Amino acid sequence: MYMDTIAAISTPMGEGAIAIVRLSGDKAVEIADRVFRAPNNKQLAQQTTHTIHYGHLIEPKTDEVVEEVMLSLMRAPRTFTREDVVEINCHGGLTSVNRVLKLVLTNGARLAEPGEFTKRAFLNGRIDLSQAEAVMDLIRAKTDRAMNVALNQMDGKLSRLIGDLRQALLETLAQVEVNIDYPEYDDVEEMTVPVLLEKCGWVSQEIDKLLQTSSQGKILREGLSTVILGRPNVGKSSLLNSLVQENKAIVTDIAGTTRDIIEEYVNVRGVPLRLVDTAGIRETEDIVERIGVERSRQVLREADLILFMVNGAEPLGDEDRRLFETIEAMDYIVVVNKTDLPQQIDMNEVQVLAGNHRIVTTSLLEEQGVIELEEAIAALFFEGNVESGDLTYVSNARHIALLHQAKEAVEEAIHGAEAGVPVDMVQIDVTRTWEILGEIIGDTVQESLINQLFSQFCLGK
Repeated sequence: MYMDTIAAISTPMGEGAIAIVRLSGDKAVEIADRVFRAPNNKQLAQQTTHTIHYGHLIEPKTDEVVEEVMLSLMRAPRTFTREDVVEINCHGGLTSVNRVLKLVLTNGARLAEPGEFTKRAFLNGRIDLSQAEAVMDLIRAKTDRAMNVALNQMDGKLSRLIGDLRQALLETLAQVEVNIDYPEYDDVEEMTVPVLLEKCGWVSQEIDKLLQTSSQGKILREGLSTVILGRPNVGKSSLLNSLVQENKAIVTDIAGTTRDIIEEYVNVRGVPLRLVDTAGIRETEDIVERIGVERSRQVLREADLILFMVNGAEPLGDEDRRLFETIEAMDYIVVVNKTDLPQQIDMNEVQVLAGNHRIVTTSLLEEQGVIELEEAIAALFFEGNVESGDLTYVSNARHIALLHQAKEAVEEAIHGAEAGVPVDMVQIDVTRTWEILGEIIGDTVQESLINQLFSQFCLGK
């Protein structure tokens, strides 16, 4: 397949030690040769692959020096895109890197679309679709655990498992076809209902195993939407600052100081939290505070986890009790704050209202109890299983949805076979399962979906 030569800046914009402009395509080396001058005038076209060369970039028409660079030469097929790749390492800085990019674009390269380098790696068979999506997961990983999940997927762990499932289904389909088309051959293994049930049952069990890890995998990939909830002046902003370890929120003794929601990402024991500090939920005549309270109610409805704070230096109020009722069906941890002050709260009542939910006591002023809260958050969602290195975590929402569809299709095949439906009819559901699993790795996916997925990538990747 012919593809033109693309170029893009592959490092973040801004000041830095170096920046990289990447070229990929059949004419990558030719374009680089037009603008690169080495001290000994050597031509890149004559150099061996996977070598690095010092020299200057020049404007061919005027011989004006544009930049001093180190240029990496990598020839197909031993590259990420399986095309010739040239990476130009120049000085970091907006002016420098943009001059280099402009130079290669005016000498034959085209500006790459977002994710086009990874898309070419997929189209050229270097990686499958699930591995390509893992590239973005790796870039966006906010914790070491999330990064390890992405690395496993990039290494093809999920792809190999999906491939094994599809191969088992393909063998089943092949046996069905042989028995339908050539029933007169006695030496062909007869596709009996027990054999079909065994194969489909195994596929169903393996899909179940993947789906069991999906909730944890999705948390690692996307983070938990975590809302800090409570009456005004119970210490919500202080808790946000303690978890973020930075003064992000204004803290005062005045109730209603937080007028709007404040969002921050924080890594808590390997759990990425999208932490939301809300305006204290209460009835108020203040127009601005009322808007903040309404926004707090909205994010509360969308939350995965609630950190519900109460003031240990005061008795529980009616507003506290109403908030307990509001979050009754949600995942939450009760944080009893201000334990450095004389205790006025009835802990027995808190325990009754909280039921089976975890209760943690803190004194954020004296920085006590935060470690116990972090442990409670990690235990609530991972239960110690996330460290298992032999598990394949499914973290992508698209993959999870397709696995649910595949599970439904293979169950239809099993139910049909058990009900005595003719094998050639059951074959339709088996084929559908095979096709759905193929969408995960890109074997049976539509071009429009491929374009949409890669358009979400960053430029230069």
